[in-house]
Amino acid sequence: MSTTALTASQRAALDVTIRNAEQLCRAEISVFVGAASGQPRDFATSLHNTLVLPSRSILIMVDPDRRVVEVVTGGHARERFTDEESAQVVAAMTERFAAGDLAGGLTRGIELLGELAKD
Repeated sequence: MSTTALTASQRAALDVTIRNAEQLCRAEISVFVGAASGQPRDFATSLHNTLVLPSRSILIMVDPDRRVVEVVTGGHARERFTDEESAQVVAAMTERFAAGDLAGGLTRGIELLGELAKD
């Protein structure tokens, strides 16, 4: 998880949120917050492809400067987490991002992801 825009305590809390969501949905969840190199979707997909188990993984990539959020799901994870649900997660995050709450947006999005993608 690359989250340089967050404090140490925010990163620690986010790690707990990720682990809880992973237990609910049985997928690996990764978060990247930072500058996307090139096209954001291509960058997010390339990050996702480097994960240990990409087919069972969901990557959330946030580029705060460009105001871009991408969610990439592997084949196995996609069986339980639809594009519509992904859009709900992005909407929940961006609502908080717009209010200046990066950590809160990530937390809410990850919690929602865990709820929506659970078995």
